[in-house]
Amino acid sequence: MTKPEYSKDDIRQMAKDENVKFLRLMFTDLFGTIKNVEVPISQLGKLLDNKLMFDGSSIDGFVRIEESDMYLYPDLSTWMIFPWSTERGKIARVICEVYTTEGKPFTGDPRNNLIRVLDDMRKAGFTDFNIGPEPEFFLFKMDENGKPTTELNDKGSYFDMAPMDLGENCRREIVLTLEEMGFDVEAAHHEVAPGQHEIDFKYADALTAADNIQTFKLVVKTIARKYGLYATFMPKPLAGINGSGMHLNMSLFHDQGNAFYDKDGEMELSEDAYHFLGGLLKHARSFTAICNPIVNSYKRLVPGYEAPVYVAWSGSNRSPLIRVPNSRGLSTRLEVRSVDPAANPYLAIAAVLEAGLDGLRNKLAPREAIDRNIYRMDAEERQENHITNLPDTLHNALKDLAADDVMRNAMGDHLYQSFIEAKNLEYNSYRTQVSEWERDQYLELY
Repeated sequence: MTKPEYSKDDIRQMAKDENVKFLRLMFTDLFGTIKNVEVPISQLGKLLDNKLMFDGSSIDGFVRIEESDMYLYPDLSTWMIFPWSTERGKIARVICEVYTTEGKPFTGDPRNNLIRVLDDMRKAGFTDFNIGPEPEFFLFKMDENGKPTTELNDKGSYFDMAPMDLGENCRREIVLTLEEMGFDVEAAHHEVAPGQHEIDFKYADALTAADNIQTFKLVVKTIARKYGLYATFMPKPLAGINGSGMHLNMSLFHDQGNAFYDKDGEMELSEDAYHFLGGLLKHARSFTAICNPIVNSYKRLVPGYEAPVYVAWSGSNRSPLIRVPNSRGLSTRLEVRSVDPAANPYLAIAAVLEAGLDGLRNKLAPREAIDRNIYRMDAEERQENHITNLPDTLHNALKDLAADDVMRNAMGDHLYQSFIEAKNLEYNSYRTQVSEWERDQYLELY
């Protein structure tokens, strides 16, 4: 998906030619939830002049009520007209950055934060950080009131097709809609678990990739509803089957090309690749809270369901946290497999980039690759191979995040403080609940 360069006049002309009647001004809150201010097309001039205001105090992690006025500055390259429309005309969206009344980027805007970290990357001598995401999701049936149930829409498995894969038509329309919107879809298939699907689209620069993830989620949920289905990106909606991940494939570029590739290096990887990898491994436990940000995330990160649990890397097996896919040349990349689709993509990408940059700054070397199935190792074998575990609860992940200044910097003070406060509240609320599992186990026993 090539990022277009539109001028203000281009936008005005496209809005007129396509009979656009409403503008959906999108941005993302602390938790990765898409927010939008919808205005009639008559407000286009005000938007293009950076004069559209909104109440920031109503957005999670933004500001207090006494400092609520904020501006939406449109990124014109994100202008997109939705394929669906109302009877009164079409709807266009543009992704915005949040600014203060002083005309400065708001530090609590996750998109602004990623832009800041990308600026640091460029100061370090690199030009681009490309991300190829692999988001997974489940399709559930809805009840007569339009509410999601936990009833799956099929009994299919990995790469199944109709009649086992009853989500095939829905998935096909999602793909066609994405392509109409400019996405370059590379693959779409049923995943391992019943009702679970994956649609992969082409990599893009980090900021565009994060925007694409948010747009992708919106499209998936919109099309699913047309089929009477509810799409969820919850990491582990059902016990006993695989959860949903969002693997991030990443590559770093400089003026000479892919900084991770060296035809004469070990495994054809450059020193930069190994240092970046060393940074990812060093900070893996710390960025877990950012990349796996909800209580439910840790129900997925358990042995036996293909999700990575152990901090290690390999070029030949999928049990470690980080994999080096076989492609080389311009396609040389690292794949972080722990990230789940509940993550705020702007924060998750900023976190893994900052971890890698720390590895480059300090020339961190990764330990040797683990080319055996880690799930079959016992605790003693893992210890001998210096393999540590990812945090097993949100509470423990937050403790690791709090102890890592590099990851705090990846978020910036405003986002970090808001995130820690909100996630501690979330975990404490979870601790007060009594589950059906506990009643089944203990009610009659004690």
